[in-house]
Amino acid sequence: MTPMPSTTSTTSAAPAGRYAPSPSGDLHLGNLRTALLAWLFARGTGRRFVLRVDDLDRVRPGAEERQLADLRAVGLDWDGPVTHQSDRLDHYAAAVDRLTSAGLTYECFCTRKEIQQAVTAPHGPLGAYPGTCRDLSPAERAQRRAAGRPAALRLRSARTEFEIIDRLHGRYRGPVDDLVLRRGDGIPAYNLTVVVDDAEQGVDQVVRGDDLLPSTPRQAYLATLLGLPVPEYAHVPLVLNTEGTRLAKRDGAVTLADRLARGETVDRVVGRLAASLGLAGHSAAELLPGFDPARLPRDPWVLDPDSLVVAGRCP
Repeated sequence: MTPMPSTTSTTSAAPAGRYAPSPSGDLHLGNLRTALLAWLFARGTGRRFVLRVDDLDRVRPGAEERQLADLRAVGLDWDGPVTHQSDRLDHYAAAVDRLTSAGLTYECFCTRKEIQQAVTAPHGPLGAYPGTCRDLSPAERAQRRAAGRPAALRLRSARTEFEIIDRLHGRYRGPVDDLVLRRGDGIPAYNLTVVVDDAEQGVDQVVRGDDLLPSTPRQAYLATLLGLPVPEYAHVPLVLNTEGTRLAKRDGAVTLADRLARGETVDRVVGRLAASLGLAGHSAAELLPGFDPARLPRDPWVLDPDSLVVAGRCP
Protein backbone atom coordinates (compact mmCIF):
# COMPACT_ATOMS: atom_id res chain seq x y z
CA MET A 1 0.00 0.00 0.00
CA THR A 2 1.52 3.30 -1.10
CA PRO A 3 1.54 6.03 1.55
CA MET A 4 -0.54 9.08 0.73
CA PRO A 5 1.35 12.34 0.16
CA SER A 6 1.03 14.40 3.27
CA THR A 7 -1.15 17.47 3.10
CA THR A 8 -0.93 18.04 6.83
CA SER A 9 1.03 21.17 7.66
CA THR A 10 3.79 20.58 10.18
CA THR A 11 5.46 23.19 12.31
CA SER A 12 8.61 24.85 10.99
CA ALA A 13 9.97 25.24 14.52
CA ALA A 14 12.74 23.10 15.95
CA PRO A 15 11.97 19.42 16.64
CA ALA A 16 10.30 18.65 19.94
CA GLY A 17 9.61 16.13 22.63
CA ARG A 18 6.34 16.18 24.52
CA TYR A 19 4.23 15.10 27.45
CA ALA A 20 0.51 14.54 26.93
CA PRO A 21 -1.46 13.83 30.12
CA SER A 22 -5.16 13.09 30.31
CA PRO A 23 -6.93 15.36 32.85
CA SER A 24 -8.73 12.49 34.54
CA GLY A 25 -7.23 13.20 37.95
CA ASP A 26 -4.04 14.20 39.73
CA LEU A 27 -0.72 12.93 38.41
CA HIS A 28 0.82 10.18 40.53
CA LEU A 29 4.53 9.62 41.04
CA GLY A 30 4.74 7.30 38.06
CA ASN A 31 3.25 9.99 35.82
CA LEU A 32 5.63 12.61 37.21
CA ARG A 33 8.61 10.30 36.68
CA THR A 34 7.67 9.74 33.03
CA ALA A 35 7.09 13.47 32.52
CA LEU A 36 10.49 14.18 34.04
CA LEU A 37 12.11 11.68 31.68
CA ALA A 38 10.35 13.14 28.64
CA TRP A 39 11.64 16.59 29.63
CA LEU A 40 15.19 15.31 30.19
CA PHE A 41 15.24 13.51 26.85
CA ALA A 42 14.02 16.62 25.02
CA ARG A 43 16.13 19.23 26.78
CA GLY A 44 19.18 16.95 26.73
CA THR A 45 19.04 16.80 22.93
CA GLY A 46 18.31 20.48 22.33
CA ARG A 47 14.66 19.91 21.47
CA ARG A 48 11.67 21.99 22.33
CA PHE A 49 9.35 20.50 24.93
CA VAL A 50 5.62 20.82 24.34
CA LEU A 51 2.68 20.00 26.57
CA ARG A 52 -0.55 18.66 25.11
CA VAL A 53 -3.67 17.81 27.09
CA ASP A 54 -5.64 14.77 25.95
CA ASP A 55 -9.04 16.14 26.94
CA LEU A 56 -11.34 14.26 24.58
CA ASP A 57 -12.51 11.89 27.31
CA ARG A 58 -12.39 11.33 31.08
CA VAL A 59 -12.04 15.00 32.01
CA ARG A 60 -12.43 15.97 35.66
CA PRO A 61 -12.88 19.62 36.65
CA GLY A 62 -9.70 21.16 38.04
CA ALA A 63 -7.49 18.19 37.14
CA GLU A 64 -5.60 19.98 34.38
CA GLU A 65 -4.76 22.95 36.58
CA ARG A 66 -3.43 20.66 39.33
CA GLN A 67 -1.42 18.64 36.83
CA LEU A 68 0.24 21.72 35.37
CA ALA A 69 1.00 23.03 38.85
CA ASP A 70 2.68 19.73 39.79
CA LEU A 71 4.77 19.71 36.60
CA ARG A 72 5.95 23.25 37.32
CA ALA A 73 6.65 22.35 40.95
CA VAL A 74 9.13 19.61 39.98
CA GLY A 75 10.90 22.05 37.64
CA LEU A 76 9.47 21.30 34.22
CA ASP A 77 8.90 24.06 31.70
CA TRP A 78 7.55 23.91 28.17
CA ASP A 79 7.65 25.89 24.96
CA GLY A 80 4.60 27.71 23.72
CA PRO A 81 1.07 27.46 25.08
CA VAL A 82 -0.48 24.23 26.29
CA THR A 83 -2.53 22.69 23.47
CA HIS A 84 -5.79 20.80 23.89
CA GLN A 85 -7.04 18.00 21.70
CA SER A 86 -10.59 19.31 22.08
CA ASP A 87 -9.49 22.32 20.01
CA ARG A 88 -8.20 20.13 17.19
CA LEU A 89 -11.21 18.09 16.10
CA ASP A 90 -11.07 19.48 12.57
CA HIS A 91 -7.49 18.22 12.20
CA TYR A 92 -8.52 14.68 13.11
CA ALA A 93 -11.53 14.86 10.80
CA ALA A 94 -9.28 15.95 7.93
CA ALA A 95 -6.99 12.96 8.49
CA VAL A 96 -9.96 10.59 8.56
CA ASP A 97 -11.32 12.14 5.37
CA ARG A 98 -8.02 11.57 3.60
CA LEU A 99 -7.93 7.93 4.64
CA THR A 100 -11.56 7.46 3.63
CA SER A 101 -10.98 9.07 0.23
CA ALA A 102 -8.15 6.60 -0.32
CA GLY A 103 -10.44 3.66 0.47
CA LEU A 104 -8.65 2.89 3.72
CA THR A 105 -11.57 2.99 6.17
CA TYR A 106 -14.81 1.12 6.82
CA GLU A 107 -17.68 1.29 9.27
CA CYS A 108 -17.74 -1.17 12.14
CA PHE A 109 -21.00 -1.91 13.96
CA CYS A 110 -19.61 -4.48 16.42
CA THR A 111 -20.11 -4.03 20.14
CA ARG A 112 -17.20 -4.47 22.51
CA LYS A 113 -18.72 -7.73 23.75
CA GLU A 114 -19.03 -9.06 20.21
CA ILE A 115 -15.41 -8.24 19.49
CA GLN A 116 -14.24 -9.95 22.67
CA GLN A 117 -16.22 -13.07 21.82
CA ALA A 118 -15.15 -13.19 18.16
CA VAL A 119 -12.38 -15.37 16.84
CA THR A 120 -9.17 -13.54 15.94
CA ALA A 121 -8.74 -12.80 12.26
CA PRO A 122 -6.89 -15.50 10.29
CA HIS A 123 -3.14 -14.84 10.30
CA GLY A 124 -3.74 -11.80 12.52
CA PRO A 125 -2.13 -11.10 15.89
CA LEU A 126 -3.72 -12.51 19.01
CA GLY A 127 -6.64 -10.36 20.04
CA ALA A 128 -6.77 -8.50 16.73
CA TYR A 129 -10.10 -7.30 15.41
CA PRO A 130 -11.37 -10.20 13.29
CA GLY A 131 -12.69 -8.05 10.45
CA THR A 132 -16.36 -8.84 11.08
CA CYS A 133 -17.56 -5.66 9.35
CA ARG A 134 -14.71 -5.32 6.87
CA ASP A 135 -16.56 -6.63 3.83
CA LEU A 136 -20.18 -5.82 4.60
CA SER A 137 -22.28 -4.99 1.58
CA PRO A 138 -23.97 -1.59 1.31
CA ALA A 139 -27.28 -3.31 2.12
CA GLU A 140 -25.84 -4.95 5.23
CA ARG A 141 -24.45 -1.62 6.43
CA ALA A 142 -27.79 0.06 5.83
CA GLN A 143 -29.56 -2.69 7.77
CA ARG A 144 -27.32 -2.15 10.79
CA ARG A 145 -27.78 1.60 10.66
CA ALA A 146 -31.55 1.15 10.49
CA ALA A 147 -31.34 -1.04 13.60
CA GLY A 148 -29.81 1.93 15.43
CA ARG A 149 -26.31 0.51 15.76
CA PRO A 150 -23.69 3.29 16.07
CA ALA A 151 -20.78 2.84 13.69
CA ALA A 152 -17.15 3.24 14.60
CA LEU A 153 -14.72 3.87 11.75
CA ARG A 154 -11.80 1.48 11.32
CA LEU A 155 -8.63 1.51 9.29
CA ARG A 156 -8.53 -1.04 6.47
CA SER A 157 -5.04 -2.26 7.24
CA ALA A 158 -2.89 -4.10 4.72
CA ARG A 159 -0.42 -5.21 7.39
CA THR A 160 -0.55 -7.51 10.41
CA GLU A 161 2.83 -6.38 11.80
CA PHE A 162 5.03 -3.31 11.68
CA GLU A 163 8.52 -2.67 13.00
CA ILE A 164 9.75 0.34 14.93
CA ILE A 165 13.07 1.22 16.51
CA ASP A 166 12.99 2.18 20.16
CA ARG A 167 15.83 3.98 21.94
CA LEU A 168 15.69 1.57 24.90
CA HIS A 169 14.19 -1.59 23.40
CA GLY A 170 15.88 -1.63 19.99
CA ARG A 171 13.97 -3.14 17.07
CA TYR A 172 10.45 -4.03 18.03
CA ARG A 173 7.94 -5.72 15.74
CA GLY A 174 4.37 -5.59 16.93
CA PRO A 175 0.84 -6.28 15.74
CA VAL A 176 -1.22 -4.10 13.45
CA ASP A 177 -4.93 -4.65 12.90
CA ASP A 178 -7.92 -2.69 11.68
CA LEU A 179 -7.63 -0.16 14.47
CA VAL A 180 -10.41 2.25 15.36
CA LEU A 181 -9.99 5.77 14.00
CA ARG A 182 -13.24 7.24 15.27
CA ARG A 183 -15.39 5.73 17.99
CA GLY A 184 -19.08 5.02 17.68
CA ASP A 185 -19.85 8.16 19.70
CA GLY A 186 -17.93 10.27 17.18
CA ILE A 187 -14.85 10.88 19.35
CA PRO A 188 -11.53 10.48 17.49
CA ALA A 189 -9.54 7.52 18.79
CA TYR A 190 -6.22 7.87 20.59
CA ASN A 191 -4.20 6.02 17.96
CA LEU A 192 -5.28 8.61 15.38
CA THR A 193 -5.05 11.75 17.48
CA VAL A 194 -1.56 11.05 18.79
CA VAL A 195 -0.21 10.52 15.26
CA VAL A 196 -1.79 13.70 13.89
CA ASP A 197 -0.84 15.82 16.90
CA ASP A 198 2.79 14.72 17.04
CA ALA A 199 3.33 15.41 13.35
CA GLU A 200 1.68 18.83 13.39
CA GLN A 201 3.55 19.92 16.53
CA GLY A 202 6.92 18.86 15.17
CA VAL A 203 7.28 16.12 17.78
CA ASP A 204 9.99 13.77 16.54
CA GLN A 205 10.78 12.26 19.96
CA VAL A 206 8.16 10.36 21.96
CA VAL A 207 9.07 9.32 25.51
CA ARG A 208 6.37 7.45 27.42
CA GLY A 209 5.73 4.40 29.59
CA ASP A 210 6.64 1.01 28.19
CA ASP A 211 3.08 -0.21 28.68
CA LEU A 212 2.37 1.67 25.44
CA LEU A 213 5.08 -0.10 23.45
CA PRO A 214 2.74 -2.81 22.06
CA SER A 215 0.44 -0.20 20.49
CA THR A 216 3.25 1.82 18.93
CA PRO A 217 3.61 -0.22 15.69
CA ARG A 218 -0.04 0.59 14.93
CA GLN A 219 0.64 4.30 15.32
CA ALA A 220 3.84 4.19 13.27
CA TYR A 221 2.06 2.32 10.48
CA LEU A 222 -0.78 4.84 10.49
CA ALA A 223 1.75 7.68 10.26
CA THR A 224 3.26 6.14 7.13
CA LEU A 225 -0.18 5.83 5.54
CA LEU A 226 -0.80 9.52 6.18
CA GLY A 227 2.62 10.42 4.80
CA LEU A 228 3.75 11.68 8.19
CA PRO A 229 7.17 11.14 9.81
CA VAL A 230 7.55 8.37 12.38
CA PRO A 231 9.03 9.77 15.62
CA GLU A 232 11.98 8.42 17.55
CA TYR A 233 10.57 6.38 20.44
CA ALA A 234 11.81 5.70 23.96
CA HIS A 235 9.50 3.60 26.10
CA VAL A 236 10.65 3.91 29.69
CA PRO A 237 10.01 1.54 32.63
CA LEU A 238 6.96 2.15 34.76
CA VAL A 239 6.56 2.62 38.49
CA LEU A 240 4.79 -0.41 39.99
CA ASN A 241 3.17 -1.09 43.34
CA THR A 242 4.31 -3.83 45.68
CA GLU A 243 2.01 -6.31 43.94
CA GLY A 244 3.87 -5.76 40.68
CA THR A 245 1.10 -3.91 38.88
CA ARG A 246 1.18 -0.39 37.50
CA LEU A 247 1.04 2.29 40.18
CA ALA A 248 -2.34 3.96 40.51
CA LYS A 249 -3.86 6.60 42.74
CA ARG A 250 -5.76 3.91 44.63
CA ASP A 251 -2.39 2.61 45.93
CA GLY A 252 -2.26 5.25 48.62
CA ALA A 253 -0.25 8.43 49.06
CA VAL A 254 1.15 8.54 45.53
CA THR A 255 0.50 12.10 44.33
CA LEU A 256 2.67 15.12 44.99
CA ALA A 257 -0.10 16.64 47.12
CA ASP A 258 -0.22 13.41 49.15
CA ARG A 259 3.51 13.52 49.80
CA LEU A 260 3.44 17.19 50.77
CA ALA A 261 0.56 16.48 53.15
CA ARG A 262 2.80 13.91 54.82
CA GLY A 263 5.42 16.54 55.49
CA GLU A 264 7.76 15.86 52.56
CA THR A 265 9.12 18.60 50.34
CA VAL A 266 9.08 18.82 46.57
CA ASP A 267 12.87 18.60 46.60
CA ARG A 268 12.74 15.32 48.47
CA VAL A 269 10.13 13.83 46.14
CA VAL A 270 12.16 14.78 43.08
CA GLY A 271 15.24 13.35 44.75
CA ARG A 272 13.45 10.02 45.22
CA LEU A 273 12.38 9.97 41.60
CA ALA A 274 15.90 10.85 40.51
CA ALA A 275 17.42 8.09 42.63
CA SER A 276 15.09 5.56 41.02
CA LEU A 277 16.65 6.54 37.69
CA GLY A 278 20.23 6.35 38.91
CA LEU A 279 20.48 10.15 39.04
CA ALA A 280 21.27 12.60 41.80
CA GLY A 281 19.53 15.94 42.25
CA HIS A 282 16.44 17.61 43.63
CA SER A 283 15.11 19.51 40.61
CA ALA A 284 14.79 18.88 36.90
CA ALA A 285 17.54 21.41 36.15
CA GLU A 286 19.95 19.64 38.52
CA LEU A 287 19.39 16.32 36.76
CA LEU A 288 19.96 17.54 33.21
CA PRO A 289 23.80 17.80 33.15
CA GLY A 290 24.29 14.17 34.19
CA PHE A 291 21.45 12.67 32.17
CA ASP A 292 22.46 9.81 29.87
CA PRO A 293 19.65 7.67 28.39
CA ALA A 294 22.07 4.75 27.93
CA ARG A 295 22.45 4.49 31.71
CA LEU A 296 18.74 4.40 32.53
CA PRO A 297 17.47 1.30 34.35
CA ARG A 298 15.54 -1.13 32.18
CA ASP A 299 13.50 -2.59 35.04
CA PRO A 300 10.43 -0.99 36.62
CA TRP A 301 10.68 0.81 39.93
CA VAL A 302 8.62 -1.01 42.55
CA LEU A 303 7.79 1.06 45.60
CA ASP A 304 5.74 1.06 48.75
CA PRO A 305 3.88 4.39 48.83
CA ASP A 306 3.70 4.27 52.65
CA SER A 307 7.45 4.58 52.94
CA LEU A 308 8.41 5.69 49.42
CA VAL A 309 11.31 3.28 49.34
CA VAL A 310 12.22 0.76 46.71
CA ALA A 311 10.56 -2.54 47.63
CA GLY A 312 12.28 -4.67 45.01
CA ARG A 313 12.36 -5.39 41.35
CA CYS A 314 9.40 -6.63 39.42
CA PRO A 315 9.90 -10.34 38.66
